[in-house]
Amino acid sequence: MPKLKYIRNVVTLQLNQQRCIGCGMCVNVCPHTVFEIVGKKAQIVNRDGCMECGACAQNCPTTAITVHAGIGCVTAIITGALRGTEPTCACSGSPSESK
Repeated sequence: MPKLKYIRNVVTLQLNQQRCIGCGMCVNVCPHTVFEIVGKKAQIVNRDGCMECGACAQNCPTTAITVHAGIGCVTAIITGALRGTEPTCACSGSPSESK
């Protein structure tokens, strides 16, 4: 299966290697195989595959991972699915789309 892509070069995902203890939680919870354990530390190997769901950051015991979960187009897709409408976000600047 090819690696999934979200939107190139826009993800807010950050990994602090010094805080990482190599527990592998990020690898276990990431739905798009963004992380791998290399040399007993997590590494981001598929940054553009990150959909900013926040599972990795919420499950990291040392807060080595940060991501602004639920922003941008992911929120638009989720909101559209819940409302039964097309995805809309604040990208266009329309006030009705930022709710």
